Amino acid sequence: MNMKRQILLLFLVSMSLHCFAGDIYVSVSGSDKATGVKNAPVQTLQKALRIAREWRRTNNPNIKDGITINLAKGDTFVLDEPLYIRPEDSGTPDSPTIITGGTISGGKADNSCIMEEYPEMERMLAFDKDNEQIIIPAKSLQTYGITNVADAAKYEMVVHQRWAIAILRIKAISISGDKAIVTFRNPESRWEFSHPWPQPVIDEERGSSSFLLRPIPQPSASLSRLVTIEGSEYASVHDISFKNVSFENASWERPLKYGHVTLQGGFPIIDAYKLTENEGMPWAPTLENQAWVIRPEAAVSVVYAERVNFKNCTFTNLSSTALDYAHHCVGAMIVGNKFENIGGTAIMAGSFGEGPCEAHHPRNYTNTTGFVIDGNIIHNVTTRDWGAVAIGCGYVRDFSIKNNNVSRVNYSGICVGWGWTPKDTGMRNNRIIGNTVKDYARILYDAGGIYTMSNQPGSLIENNTVSAPHPSPYATNFRAFPIYFDACTDGYTVRNNSLSVNLSVQKEKYGWNTPGPKMEVEK
Repeated sequence: MNMKRQILLLFLVSMSLHCFAGDIYVSVSGSDKATGVKNAPVQTLQKALRIAREWRRTNNPNIKDGITINLAKGDTFVLDEPLYIRPEDSGTPDSPTIITGGTISGGKADNSCIMEEYPEMERMLAFDKDNEQIIIPAKSLQTYGITNVADAAKYEMVVHQRWAIAILRIKAISISGDKAIVTFRNPESRWEFSHPWPQPVIDEERGSSSFLLRPIPQPSASLSRLVTIEGSEYASVHDISFKNVSFENASWERPLKYGHVTLQGGFPIIDAYKLTENEGMPWAPTLENQAWVIRPEAAVSVVYAERVNFKNCTFTNLSSTALDYAHHCVGAMIVGNKFENIGGTAIMAGSFGEGPCEAHHPRNYTNTTGFVIDGNIIHNVTTRDWGAVAIGCGYVRDFSIKNNNVSRVNYSGICVGWGWTPKDTGMRNNRIIGNTVKDYARILYDAGGIYTMSNQPGSLIENNTVSAPHPSPYATNFRAFPIYFDACTDGYTVRNNSLSVNLSVQKEKYGWNTPGPKMEVEK
């Protein structure tokens, strides 16, 4: 009898471990005083992570085959602070941590990331650098609903400047005959009028730069950051995956405080000016400008991480960047996700020379390596910052960007490389294969469905399908291409791509800007 009891007890213990080992359950109707088992879920992701962390610290048997944090299907977890994932939350290759199911939200939804067919823009009359003024037709004020210039400070101006935009908070408007003279608040006024690239153009090939006026938007979502995954140079975050999780509703706060003047790709300028004497630098004799940039805000941010993956997730109504691997990230899998209604860039990875160093100074920033970006659907992105991109990779190495479907983008589609340099910065062996890009360059030109920059030895562009660029009504030139090799691109083999042209825009399949000598491009 005693033996039977022992056998029964062992059986029950075994069944218990089989049913619950490694699983933590989370529900908005749960309690953080609960244990996290299926019938007693905890209420917050923070509590679930703490349980997992303690299991690993104490070497609990539950960690043997990994830990799965199960967010209740259909539940929306509205955060009042970002979810932080730290080195102590790391798994191992044999015992990863997986977060699955549910929706992570920054607050109330709004329509700020859903873009209309086209914004209603008008052409400016003059761009006065000396007096830091933009001159527009006075009748434009009525078009945009400004009936009293005393209300000017409630508005902002969005400026089209070739491959980027500026968002400038208005300081004052004065009327002079049939013209309106607009001045702007600092710091953005200083950046906009001091830095030459990009700036608005007057009477260019297809006319002058366009603008629109609108009330300064107030974000309804309470958070601009949903998840921060942050290691350090001493300890990375590693072996964590998000699967079948939805991320939604993050705000974009910087333009409310500082305006938004960018260098390229959505990167905000924090200081910039034109070199007025003895132009050039030792590494770039013709360089005429200096700029320091920071990264755009991101809903999900990853830094100092290894094997942090996102699979079959949904990202929607997020501004500005949806998913950002900033620097020192290795071996990520970004596979089968859907990005829609994104204010800025959908997927960003690698350093872009952001502060404290000047952005044009080539250095070996290539510490983000070995990514697979595969089978993602990216649609209707860059809706707030038209100069952002669908996939933006800076100083990166050994990247595989394949089988992604990109559509409805206001600037460039898939972008790899940074630095404007022929020098060896560590970028190499990047593969752009089997992607589909269409309906890009909707507003801004100097664009490419696939866009590259600088020296990247051993890299490949193959078997992609890229439509002709969109016939933007506001572009000031015709520089948009299915594939654009910008600023010292080198080291690419380009073959077996299906590229379309629209003769009203551009008859060339490839755009070139001082390419290097080691390009092998199929005609």
